[in-house]
Amino acid sequence: MNLWLQIADTAGAVLVLIGAAVCLLGVIGMLRLPDVLSRSHAATKPQSLGMLLVLAGVALRLRSGMDLATLALIGFFQMMTGPVAAHLVARSAYRTGQIDHGELLFDELDAQLTEEK
Repeated sequence: MNLWLQIADTAGAVLVLIGAAVCLLGVIGMLRLPDVLSRSHAATKPQSLGMLLVLAGVALRLRSGMDLATLALIGFFQMMTGPVAAHLVARSAYRTGQIDHGELLFDELDAQLTEEK
């Protein structure tokens, strides 16, 4: 086996392991954090980074053009939908009154909602 292929396989395995650990930290954050905004932050930031690391590790292992294109599409669509979904969850929690307004540093949405009425 070529030395460079062995290095790529090892780096891929390390990236998958690190990505899985980052995703696990995000899940622990989702379980431990107290409010909706903190949980939505823990759901998107580490999960997106962890997923990209896992995809990079798998890409180093597979190395074929079709597999790399599929992994790129997976990464693209996950990066487009994950943060948007978390934003919508946080906004609906704000609108339904599940957010403690005293803990917010900036409440820009309040001015927008009062203009609508």
